[in-house]
Amino acid sequence: MPNLGAPELLIILVIAVLVFGGAKLPKLARSLREAKDEFETGKNDPKKGSNEDAPKQLTTSDDNDKVTMSKAELDALLTERELKAKRA
Repeated sequence: MPNLGAPELLIILVIAVLVFGGAKLPKLARSLREAKDEFETGKNDPKKGSNEDAPKQLTTSDDNDKVTMSKAELDALLTERELKAKRA
């Protein structure tokens, strides 16, 4: 495998900016970092990474009323509420 020096990395960076656009590069880098972190978590501790999307039991003020919702549903609900708050 050839070594990548500064000129080669600069060329790769310029091509990435042209392909993805300057505004999308931070989002792309963030998503790649998160994917790498999730992979490392799953590799190091398989039991910990496997239950993230499992439904979690939430309780309301009345203990008789219980709500079950997945992490993805909860994230979508929170995002929706944040958008409504920004509009108001």
